[in-house]
Amino acid sequence: MTMLEPRDVPPRLATGAFILNSGLGKLKADAETAEGVHGMACVAYPFLKKIEPERFTRLLAWSEIAVGGTLLAPFVPTRLAGLALTGFSSGLVGLYLRVPGMREPGSLRPTQNGIPLAKDFWMLGIGLGFLGSGARRSRAGASRCPWHRRRG
Repeated sequence: MTMLEPRDVPPRLATGAFILNSGLGKLKADAETAEGVHGMACVAYPFLKKIEPERFTRLLAWSEIAVGGTLLAPFVPTRLAGLALTGFSSGLVGLYLRVPGMREPGSLRPTQNGIPLAKDFWMLGIGLGFLGSGARRSRAGASRCPWHRRRG
């Protein structure tokens, strides 16, 4: 297991706290809110229609709590946290891309309604960056760079 790199702490804290807070808020969702969250998700992912809105919203809330907690837990390796964040945010990016009215016609640019969902691209980018964190580099490649050359 690799140690948590100092450079990974700020994005893990920011995204983890954001996602955890969102999940905690959804745990208290009333029936009307649950129907709205579920309805939007069903537009992008029709197979979700099989799940009742309150159950879907609870499952989503616990998923957000799990992903947020994974990012906030310092003992979880960054690559594993990145895998959780990448998977979760990929689903949210799919929502942004599939729900009508979120983007300008023929563009990836968000409409006013799409701005809250456009942040999911940032989370996807952070997750992908975490997946590359700690990737092993070949000794030969590192020795060619004078700043990374190991002195022995």
